[in-house]
Amino acid sequence: MLEFDAARRGKTLVLGHRGADGYAPENTMVSFEKGLECGADLLELDIHLSADGEIVVMHDADVSRTTDGSGSIERKTLAEIKKLDAGAKFGEKFRGERVPTLRELLDWSRDKIPLVIEIKGDPFPAVGIEEKLVAMLRDYGLVGESMAISFHHSSLVKIKKLEPALATGILCFGEFVDFVGAARAALADSVRPGWQYWSAEAVQAVSDAGLVPSTWNADDETVMGRMVPMGIASIGSNYPDRLRAYVDKAGKGMHSH
Repeated sequence: MLEFDAARRGKTLVLGHRGADGYAPENTMVSFEKGLECGADLLELDIHLSADGEIVVMHDADVSRTTDGSGSIERKTLAEIKKLDAGAKFGEKFRGERVPTLRELLDWSRDKIPLVIEIKGDPFPAVGIEEKLVAMLRDYGLVGESMAISFHHSSLVKIKKLEPALATGILCFGEFVDFVGAARAALADSVRPGWQYWSAEAVQAVSDAGLVPSTWNADDETVMGRMVPMGIASIGSNYPDRLRAYVDKAGKGMHSH
């Protein structure tokens, strides 16, 4: 997984948050395409299960914020979800954008860019989502290039037991006294608090333990200026082009010398 390489080399990867959701409707194909165009090294996305067991790409458990529908994803079939407009609320020019399935996204991304896949819940992850995710990544031959992340750390334990080769990362809101211990308890490879909760000492402790430090979201130069020098291996951004420019100028990009 690319993040391990970046961590070893002291580089910082640009992670497109929900694609490039500063520019396009989050978690839609147009947003992922925009993230790639903006120079992201990796793309982050969120998944839920539909009522009929399809892995659907959306952040919220309820469809009402980002689409013209309402109600829970877990209570809708894929056919019902596919009727929703996932673009118009962001902007008229995006009208007609659909909610993608993970399969559709993998068909597009597999030869282009690796994915960091966040397992969401309603309020907990749907039963069986971990097995379905692992099976799909195996089908596509992408276990070694992908990462599964979640605020639901028990979900990551399930992932690791199903497929030890799939990299995982714990998400958290807050400063843990022991980030390393929290990651170890979840059998995880990466520690991913919000940017406010990283200190240089914590990054060092996580790196020394052989774990990958990551964070989200650096959209302005104040946050970038705090995060990039700390040695964080990947940083999410809603505007990946801004972070790309900053990281490259700092000589921290994967292709910088």
